[in-house]
Amino acid sequence: MFNTAVIAGAGNSTRMGLNKSKLLIEIGGMSVIERSVRAFLNIDIINDVIVTCRGEDMAEFKKIFRSKNVRLVPGGATRTESVYNAASAAAESDYIFIHDGARPLVEKETIYTVYEAALKYGAATAGTPLKDTVKFIDEEGKIVNTPPREKLAAVQTPQVFKFDTFKPAIEKAARENQTFTDDCALFESCGGQCYIAAGSYENIKITTKSDILLAKAILESRGVL
Repeated sequence: MFNTAVIAGAGNSTRMGLNKSKLLIEIGGMSVIERSVRAFLNIDIINDVIVTCRGEDMAEFKKIFRSKNVRLVPGGATRTESVYNAASAAAESDYIFIHDGARPLVEKETIYTVYEAALKYGAATAGTPLKDTVKFIDEEGKIVNTPPREKLAAVQTPQVFKFDTFKPAIEKAARENQTFTDDCALFESCGGQCYIAAGSYENIKITTKSDILLAKAILESRGVL
């Protein structure tokens, strides 16, 4: 079995309001991207780690990963383009793991749980039950209806796919200039079916400055800081 992990690290970080990538922010003495990648290094089910990176961050990423068994691939203008670049650079694999570089707190237990679901179903993603009620609204902000919360899930990463079924899907998206907010949606657009595996409420995505404070609190609760 040969598996590849792709860490998406080419986002533009606009919601963070900083003049540098949020992935280069340090939390407890280690950058966000290094924590995210570190989770996939030295795991027996991962054989190759590829990190996508913006051109302006490449020099800094090279410094961070110069002593690690990590390959850097230029990112694209969209997440879908970046994942396509990584999938194209990947060796022939059995499964591909795709993880947000902005989720530095993912634990091995979650990675293994999603992998086991992917082995069973062919495609799986980490996810958690919603804590809040969700409303559909119109353009004016009026509530249209309320979907049943028990039928909804908050989707996280990693998302794991059989490589020989995911690669044609990402190639099709690239040819047709399609963009997706996550790779399950891309896979579903080609008729694929994805399944939810148990994620963790601590597997947060660093999006705003308040998330940095939350991440520090979680690391402190784990006894890491």
